[in-house]
Amino acid sequence: MSGFVGVILAAGKGTRMLPFTKRWPKPVLPILGKPLIRHQVEMMRSLGIEKVFVVIGHLGHEVVRALGDGVDGVAVEYVEQTETLGIAHALAQLEGRLHGPFLLCLGDVYVVSSRLAEMMDLYAAGARAVLASKVEPDPEMIRRNFVIVADADGRVRRVIEKPRADYGRLKGCGLYLFGVEVFDAIRRTPRSAMRDEYEVTDSIQIMIDDGHRVVHAPVIDDDLNLTVPGDLLAINASELRRRGLQNFFFEPPARGEWSRYTGVVGGAGVTLGHGTTLVRCVLFDGCDVPDGTELTDAIVTPGEVIQCRPTTIPPVSP
Repeated sequence: MSGFVGVILAAGKGTRMLPFTKRWPKPVLPILGKPLIRHQVEMMRSLGIEKVFVVIGHLGHEVVRALGDGVDGVAVEYVEQTETLGIAHALAQLEGRLHGPFLLCLGDVYVVSSRLAEMMDLYAAGARAVLASKVEPDPEMIRRNFVIVADADGRVRRVIEKPRADYGRLKGCGLYLFGVEVFDAIRRTPRSAMRDEYEVTDSIQIMIDDGHRVVHAPVIDDDLNLTVPGDLLAINASELRRRGLQNFFFEPPARGEWSRYTGVVGGAGVTLGHGTTLVRCVLFDGCDVPDGTELTDAIVTPGEVIQCRPTTIPPVSP
């Protein structure tokens, strides 16, 4: 897909993900033992993208540590956002660096799709913005994101951030393809009354009102935002089921006698003590689980254990 670059916004503070975000920004939290943002870069690489710009802020050095100067043939360049004033503000930091179409991904969104190339096709057919979408049966998930109001041919007429009223079930999923026309709209985007930030949905609406062709692409099979700790459990549990796995470790753990685990995802350098029993847990790199530990629905880091229930995902049967 020559001519497209990638953008990942990874500057947010993630206060609702505390206590993790005291130490790790949301984009580096582990999905199947690998930072979320690495999954995103690999997704972009699968589309032929060879250059990704990453906007960093809170604990940005951890994002740099996770990606370095590139990942498997994809060059990475960092731009700092010194104030967290919304998605449109973060994107504005890149105006002088982007000179053609780009795929934008929010650094705290995990998506599953095998049809993302359709977004490029729609852009090539004349759209100036393409919004990845999904029919969402859960109204709460729409209220956490934004709703798309579109014609039968897919042309978007309205986008509404975190709607309170019912405008339908077509949800925007935090993945966008833009032409440089979006920057003209961003410069005219006011701060929102809701969050006092510069919302990208307001910029998109300005593009629509200006007459630019904005369309949606129903290409998302599954998605979840990392908003609260239970989301990290949910995403990992969903990936286990999608891949038909009972457990997954990034590398084999050191196991004591009589250790048992079901629905567990672990990183590198994990040690399980004698007689441990773990059900529906995520273990960070370097975790040393003491002898006799029994945990259900927990996230374990090298320094602490956080009990939480998976959000949106039915619990895995032990």
